[in-house]
Amino acid sequence: MLFNSIHFAFFLPVVLILYWFLSNKPVKFQNILLLVASYFFYACWDWRFLFLLIFSTLLDYFTGIKMYDARNKSIKKFWFWLSISVNIGFLGVFKYYNFFAQSFAEAIANFGLHVSPWTLKVILPVGISFYTFHGLSYVIDIYKDRIKAEKNFIDYSLFVSFFPLLVAGPIERATHLLPQIKEKRTFEYAKAVDGLRQILWGLFKKVVIADYCAQYANEIFNNSATQSGASLTLGAIFFTFQIYGDFSGYSDIAIGTAKLFGIDLLRNFAFPYFSRDIAEFWRRWHMSLSTWFRDYLYIPLGGSKGSTWNKIRNVFIVFLVSGFWHGANWTFIAWGALNAVYFLPLLLTKNNRSHLNIVAEGKLLPSIRELGYMLVTFGLTVFAWIFFRAENMGHALQIISGIFTNLGSFFLSSTYTGYQTIGILLVLFLGIEWVGREQQFAIASFGLNWPRPLRYLFYYGILFLIFWYGDQEQNFIYFQF
Repeated sequence: MLFNSIHFAFFLPVVLILYWFLSNKPVKFQNILLLVASYFFYACWDWRFLFLLIFSTLLDYFTGIKMYDARNKSIKKFWFWLSISVNIGFLGVFKYYNFFAQSFAEAIANFGLHVSPWTLKVILPVGISFYTFHGLSYVIDIYKDRIKAEKNFIDYSLFVSFFPLLVAGPIERATHLLPQIKEKRTFEYAKAVDGLRQILWGLFKKVVIADYCAQYANEIFNNSATQSGASLTLGAIFFTFQIYGDFSGYSDIAIGTAKLFGIDLLRNFAFPYFSRDIAEFWRRWHMSLSTWFRDYLYIPLGGSKGSTWNKIRNVFIVFLVSGFWHGANWTFIAWGALNAVYFLPLLLTKNNRSHLNIVAEGKLLPSIRELGYMLVTFGLTVFAWIFFRAENMGHALQIISGIFTNLGSFFLSSTYTGYQTIGILLVLFLGIEWVGREQQFAIASFGLNWPRPLRYLFYYGILFLIFWYGDQEQNFIYFQF
């Protein structure tokens, strides 16, 4: 069930009405309703994988209790590694087995040995990377004595399976979400209206910006061998806005939907394309995943402490794992390695925390220097996204070669109908994002001081564009991860 589908448009109001109808009952009734709705939501993708989600939930629930109640360290460690091994095992089998099998076959073929690897003929369970990381953070926090084990199975199951974040995040922490699940929730009009605005902006980013950019990005990437340098550059730029509009749009819809139920989810994006260096970009892009790797991988490895070699090692490990988390393809590993190369000079010169504030905070326009930093960072990001979008390493290198060698026609790109339209939409989009960059999302307070007719004209204008361009239900990019 897609957020941008007619099915979700019926599903959400029904669940909301039933949910708030139960507001005068104990909170467990609302939680049971949300859990049933979440399992139904997930089963709409493929009901068979619902059993995998439930098994993963049961595993972490029981191992969490066993760890918390363990009388000695060895027993605690046993249950901890059992949970970690099974969770990583499921993720490895479904997501990475075929990659390793095929890579092994290709590697030994270089020595004259030819084998036909046995591969799994199954689809990747949607959302497995996200709900697995929910469970992993929970059991790690219990093992480290940061939290207590949750004894209420319904509450824990809802923490893992809450439908707005189930398929593509944000990746939640038990310390943040579980207390909200356990507390009594009352309807707040202001929060609900704010949630609706965030849903509206998320749908605009997905349906209008991401899906429209996808048409041209796909056209160019799928026919890259015949494209000029300018066309290939435009294709990379279109994909850059596609993936941002797609994923941050999903996050906005998820966070806005949760607000309708009186629940606050972790922020996942903070206008990353206005970043002034790569370190700032990664503090603003997929924030729930970046902080997850920081807290559960980078810091345990030693972080930025220790020798220069340790710093370099830790950065590459985190970025390579981050790339591999996104998919079983060498292109994702290359994307992660490239971002590590971008990041290391900032870390080694101790400039990785130079830009902690919001760019041009309190000002209408950035300085020339800030604009230059943003453009350079954006250019580096666009280049890295080529690997993320390419079908394989050969495809990525072919595109890069075309950009830098096809210079004769670099400024003579063939035109596609609609370039002007998407250009106008992107300017409008970036303008609104820039004005709203100090808020939680772009239109959180945009136009609130306008006269009501003008403000509602703005909202209905966005709705018109969503319905005008929303003739197709397109999957979200991160569903494949």
